[in-house]
Amino acid sequence: MRVAAIVPSAGSGARLKSRIQKPYIKLIDKPILAHTLIRLSKNKRIKEIILAVAREKTAYAGKMIDRCGIKNVKLVIGGKERRDSVYNALKVVSHDIDYILIHDGIRPFITDELIEALLKAASKCGAAIAGVPVKPTLKIIGKNSFIEGTPSREMYWEAQTPQVFKRDLIEKAYKTAIEKNIQATDDSMLVERIGVKPKIVFGSYSNIKITTIEDLKLARIILKGL
Repeated sequence: MRVAAIVPSAGSGARLKSRIQKPYIKLIDKPILAHTLIRLSKNKRIKEIILAVAREKTAYAGKMIDRCGIKNVKLVIGGKERRDSVYNALKVVSHDIDYILIHDGIRPFITDELIEALLKAASKCGAAIAGVPVKPTLKIIGKNSFIEGTPSREMYWEAQTPQVFKRDLIEKAYKTAIEKNIQATDDSMLVERIGVKPKIVFGSYSNIKITTIEDLKLARIILKGL
């Protein structure tokens, strides 16, 4: 089983109210993205990492990778949307790769145990994603903010990354998305659109995506406790 990890990291720092793009904001001793790449690079299953970054950040990202001693990373230019960044990365995956693992660059607390569980599920089902059951009570809102209903929490999970796919499956999903100009907030949505039902694997409530100031504060606490 040969695995390539695609890491889309071309996002801005708008919700973090930072002039620095999200992946490069410091988390204790190094950028958020560096923490993520180091963890992925140490996984024995992952043979290469394709990192999609904003054009103006290619030199900086390259220096960061060298400084942290991260091996087997290919840099590609990210697109305007997440979909475009992943598609650009798919184009340069080595020919002998069997599975594609896609992981947010600003989700730095990935574990080998979760990667292994996802690969096991994807080898049987073709597609598997990490997720956790939602904790809050959810409300369906109608006009003028009046509550229309309260769905059962048991039906709803929060999707996370990594998301793992057989290579031919995710390539087909992305080709279809590009041809039909379909946008999606995660890769699973594109696979679902071609008729495949991914398996969800229990992730971790610590596997946070750092998009707000509150997330960054929480990430510092998590990192100090590791």
